[in-house]
This record gives sequence, structure tokens and C-alpha cells, in this order.
Amino acid sequence: MRALVTGATGYIGSRLVAALLAEGHEVVVGSRNPERLGDFGWIDDVTPVLLDAGDPETVHSAFGVGGPVDVVYYLVHGIGQPGYREADNAAAANVAEAAKAAGVKRIVYLGGFVPDADQLSEHLRGRAEVAEALTLDGGPEVVWLGAAIIIGAGSTSFEMLRAVGDRFLLIPMPPWANNALDPISISDVIYYLIAAADSERVPPGSYDIKGPETTTYGDLLLTYARVSGLRRSGVPVPDVNMDLVSQVAALFVPVPRALAADLVQSLDYPMTATNDGLAGLVPDPPGGPVGIEDAIKLSLSGHRRLPVDQLADPHHLADTDPEWAGGDVTRIRTLASAVTPAVTHPALGLLCAVPGPVAGWVRTGLDTVIGLAPKGLS
Repeated sequence: MRALVTGATGYIGSRLVAALLAEGHEVVVGSRNPERLGDFGWIDDVTPVLLDAGDPETVHSAFGVGGPVDVVYYLVHGIGQPGYREADNAAAANVAEAAKAAGVKRIVYLGGFVPDADQLSEHLRGRAEVAEALTLDGGPEVVWLGAAIIIGAGSTSFEMLRAVGDRFLLIPMPPWANNALDPISISDVIYYLIAAADSERVPPGSYDIKGPETTTYGDLLLTYARVSGLRRSGVPVPDVNMDLVSQVAALFVPVPRALAADLVQSLDYPMTATNDGLAGLVPDPPGGPVGIEDAIKLSLSGHRRLPVDQLADPHHLADTDPEWAGGDVTRIRTLASAVTPAVTHPALGLLCAVPGPVAGWVRTGLDTVIGLAPKGLS
């Protein structure tokens, strides 16, 4: 098939492009900053186009420049930015209108679970609204895949999980830590995204995709610690306002503050699948869906950033993933190697022996100094 991937420079989009190319598909990649596409290892194998989903003119132009496509992957989101909910809805409508005019048959949208609750966070409400904005009379059929936490190095939710597990000897467990959760590995997400483009197998509609195990937020944190070889314990704490939790969390994780704050708001709800997903429509991923412990092990096993199309496994960290991803020790080693002679770099491996909480404070201090330094020095 020939696919247009929006959000191709993002965590999921960059890996999806690599997987599509590996399966022999033709790929058009859209970005509002085409120059950044040159950072990705697959750039010579794709058709790049300027596409700012918030600008109808560039969206329509992208379909003209990119040529006919069979499916559009919609992976755009503005979470963590002011007014992102309205902006996301407008962007989705722009892409849907342009896709309709271009004769595109199908849009595959990756959103999230939407719990059955009267009061939802901005993040959760926005997921369903984007799916509605993508659906037009006479327009492309829409397949909406919903997912909860995605496990993989570089994933925002996994990096938040990593930061808490690494930095806290005693992990706070408020009541919402007992909320049920259906996480999924990044490799399974990519597999289902590609499968969802097959109109002969997958009818249009909403499908929740998940891994083989249900857990809780608290148990997922403790599982991460155990797999990482860390001794951690959970400590029950009283329930507190989620606005306060989101602001405090933003201070203790390396994820951009606004993004972390918006995501934490969603922890107050169970995140479990409400349907059977693509079961019965497509076969399981080769080797079966990846379990929680295996996904975490894979996410921790990539010790060097590589181009996204050269990763031995999509769970590994890519050189185009955010610089704040990869954990505290990895960040410290990267900063240290930039200011020390190459002959000393092997010794930086000793940083792995630094206790997690200490590494967290050191890394935070270094990042703060860099943030305050003149741009030419950072």
C-alpha cells in the first residue's frame, strides 16, 4: 500500500514509518518542519511533504505533492500545549477534509481508551473528539485504535514510569494506584497499526488494543523496579487533588512539565479495554503479544541510541527520541561524554553504580544548568 504518516517525527510515527518500509510499503511522511525529517534514518526511502495539520492550506498541498495514498495514519496530538484540545479537533478536521478531497479510502487513528465516566480529563475527552472530527459524511472510513500506556524506551508514559521507579526508594501509592490498567508494548502497537490498514480484514470502527495482561498503575511501577533490579516498596498515601498531583509530578519527572501534568490527570481513571480489539479479525503478532515483563526488559536492553530504522527492536531508544528520554544515568553519561576526552568514556560506565535517587538529583541539576546557560553553550 501507499501510506501517508502524519506525526512521523514522533515516537510512534517514526517507528511506524520504519516498519512500513521494512514490509515493502511506500510511505509519504508529513511534518510541519520538513528539515527535521533529515534526522531520521529512513529519510532517503520516503516522500517528505510539508504538512502542518493546523493549517488547511498546507494539508491540502501535502496530498497534492505527496501523490495518491491508500491510507492516512493520523498520529498528531498537541497534549502539553495551551488549548491543545480545540487545536487537536481543528487539525483532525483539516486532515479529514483534505483526505476526502484527495479520494483517500481510510484513516487509521491512534488514540486512547475513553473510560465510561461523567467527568473526564481534557486529555481523555479530547481522544474521542478527534475521532469524531476525523469522521465525515462521504469521507474516508475511520479506524480508531485505542491504547493505554505504551511500553517502550522513549515513550512518554514509559519514561514517566522509569523516572518514578528509578528515583523513589519508597513509591507513593494513592488510591488511584489500584486502578486497573491494560498496557501494551510498542511492537504490538506498530503491528496493529499496520494491520488496521487492511480494509478486507478490519471494518471501520473503534478497537481497543492491549497486551496479554491486566495490571494496576501501582503494580506496574513495582514490576518495573523488579525487572530493573531495584529494591522498591510501595507506601500507601491519602488521596489528594489530581491537579496538585499533576503539578508535583511535573517537578519530579524529566518529561516536559505541561505534558507530564496533562498525562497525570488521566491516572484517576481505570484504563482497561472495553472491547476485544482486533481479536478474530487479524492474527496475533508473530510470537504472540508481548507481556509486561518482557516489554520492560526489551525497553531496558538498548544501551546505545541508533537511527530508528536501525534499531534491533522498536522498544530500544532511537537517536531521534527526546533528549530527556532514556533514564537519568543515560542522560548523565551523554552530558559527561560531551565534555570529557574520548579516552575517559569507557569509565563513564561506572555511573551505573550510582543510586537512582542520587542520579536523579544530579541529572536534574545538570539539566537546570543547561537550561539556564546561553543557547550557544547548551
